[in-house]
Amino acid sequence: MDNFSLFVVALLAGVVLVVGGMLIALLISPRSLNFQKGEPYECGLPTHGTSWMQFRVGYYLYAILFLMFDVVTIFLFPWSTVVRGLGMTGFVSVLFFIGIMSLGLAYAWKKGVLKWT
Repeated sequence: MDNFSLFVVALLAGVVLVVGGMLIALLISPRSLNFQKGEPYECGLPTHGTSWMQFRVGYYLYAILFLMFDVVTIFLFPWSTVVRGLGMTGFVSVLFFIGIMSLGLAYAWKKGVLKWT
């Protein structure tokens, strides 16, 4: 089987699985139409005012920093499983990687991005 045939088979399998899952969910899902199911949920209390309100930019910066360091943590897990096979070069490169991320954290901390007030 050549690469193109393998690609087509994988693509078709993905499409069939996604469409099949959606059809099964549509067929077996319970149907209950009432007014309360259409309302937005906010901690069990009715909503007050409009949902379109502005948030401080600090919340977005905090979320972006969280995602960035979350991705860094995900990169460290595969490294930790093969650290013995990489030798000293792999160890130094990951220390360099962690050092750059630490500098980024120190910069964000110094700029006051991590403060909620």
